[in-house]
Amino acid sequence: MYTLGINAVYHDSAAALIKDGTVVAAAEDERFTHIKHAKRPVPFSTWQLPFDAIDYCLKEAGIELADVDHVAYSYDPKLLSSMPSHVGTTIELPLEPGVKPLTNPSESPWDPLFLSYIVNARAQLVDGAPHHLMKRFRSGGRKPRFEWHYVDHHLSHEASAFLAAPFSNTSVLTMDGRGEGVTTSLGKFVNGEYTRLRQVELPHSLGLLYETVTSYLGFLHSSDEYKVMALASYGRPEHVDVFRQIVKYRQDGTYTVDAPRLVERFGPPRERGGLLAQRHFDIAHSLQVVLEETVLKLAGWLHEQTGLSTLSMAGGVALNCVMNSRVRDRGPFSDVWVQPASGDAGTALGAALWTDYRKRAEAGDRSRKWQMDNAYLGPAFADEEIERLLKWTKAPYRRMRDVAAETADILAQNKVIGWYQGRTEFGPRALGARSILASPVDPSMQAKLNEIKDREDFRPVAPVVMEEYANEWFVDGGVAPFMLFVFDVRPAKETQIPAVRHVDGTARVQTVNRQQHALYYDLIDAFRKRTGVPVLVNTSFNTRGEPMVNSPRDALESFWTSPLDALVIGSFLIEKNGVRA
Repeated sequence: MYTLGINAVYHDSAAALIKDGTVVAAAEDERFTHIKHAKRPVPFSTWQLPFDAIDYCLKEAGIELADVDHVAYSYDPKLLSSMPSHVGTTIELPLEPGVKPLTNPSESPWDPLFLSYIVNARAQLVDGAPHHLMKRFRSGGRKPRFEWHYVDHHLSHEASAFLAAPFSNTSVLTMDGRGEGVTTSLGKFVNGEYTRLRQVELPHSLGLLYETVTSYLGFLHSSDEYKVMALASYGRPEHVDVFRQIVKYRQDGTYTVDAPRLVERFGPPRERGGLLAQRHFDIAHSLQVVLEETVLKLAGWLHEQTGLSTLSMAGGVALNCVMNSRVRDRGPFSDVWVQPASGDAGTALGAALWTDYRKRAEAGDRSRKWQMDNAYLGPAFADEEIERLLKWTKAPYRRMRDVAAETADILAQNKVIGWYQGRTEFGPRALGARSILASPVDPSMQAKLNEIKDREDFRPVAPVVMEEYANEWFVDGGVAPFMLFVFDVRPAKETQIPAVRHVDGTARVQTVNRQQHALYYDLIDAFRKRTGVPVLVNTSFNTRGEPMVNSPRDALESFWTSPLDALVIGSFLIEKNGVRA
């Protein structure tokens, strides 16, 4: 049984494919279209299906659309009270936005078009694919036979956590900006059954509040929230009381969020690209403190209700690795796991996992056949494909005899490389498949990488460490394969890895073992043997405004248009000095 999951709502359009309980492939559409977060201006194809990601998933499985049994779309229009009663049938698309005055700030004048598009999504999947993809979608004349499922947006987030987590029984906490009408869900997965315990509904949303402050501080909402998290480390809790007035926990697993009125409280917003002042740092810091306080209270209530020792998290708010670490360190759960594609892209995975699980359960199979121990679910390219492109572009390349050892030699010379190996990561973090790597030993490396990527000066860069050395270099360093938790750098090691130590003494750590990515692990080990440091700097392989590279061509274009020193792509090395072996 094949189940295709689709997210095509709001942002981060993505697709995932499951075969009999096991994930075959998952990818964000941005990696193919080069439209970051797969967001398009209203009303031009804002909610277009992720055709390229779907095509990749089908190709990875060696099937066509006619072979798919179920399609799960991670949004259920029936949950919206404004949805026409004949949902599920084709309705006429409005030609202009609604003119009815909006009473809810979370609404959009384009909501009628938005809902109409969702209702017509099934027909678009069959008949609306771009011409260059029609062959796989039309399936050689065979008629698609799939059953279509609308899956509650927050259920998709929840399932992406509890059906992917390494726990049999787990508490579940999901938080994002909004779904159909819900912003936060708390529940439990016990003995194969999921039970919701509490939900928070619009307009009360921690995610939307964080988005609003992100915009106020001059960054892009639904995109740059991680910048605000980084900015918070430079601030002081000067405005904590203000945010505590805005966000109020209600002692029952819910909270309220009042209108922020940021201009009234803090003065004019920062213009995009404008200078950052101490007040901006303080606002970010205060927001972060109150977010952490509120989520800790939610986690405490959830633990009281479930009595379980583990917590699984998803939703865009769960990409806040500083918050995750507070829940890990100060919360009541002994083990916290966060789904690496926690944003809306992950709802494609969750919708597919849930539909597959439910359908197999109806047939008497409640087993879980897969858990997410790595995020390498996207496209890979063989050396033969890569070398054909290198020859065609006349790139000055050579084949490496020992990729890990020769790359470690380059990194030990304090050079910066593009690293392109294996299957692309699913989710927003570069985890050693599409990464820029460097030595952490040079204190100036963070600034150098921010300059290479044209990023803001305050942005930290992250370390990857061999799993068995994590605790030696980071305080209480545990397994963290998805770069979703921070750890304090051990004081005795600070001078050896200054490039990855943030201003507050922490680092957003990725751990790796050989089973997860053998070549990546071997590279770090080779660097350790040369320098005594089992740590590398790891940041995403992209430049400003671009998603992470996906294809070999993307990697070459990014390499030649940035000041990287070398590109290690498959078994091949390209250096800017142009020497060919």
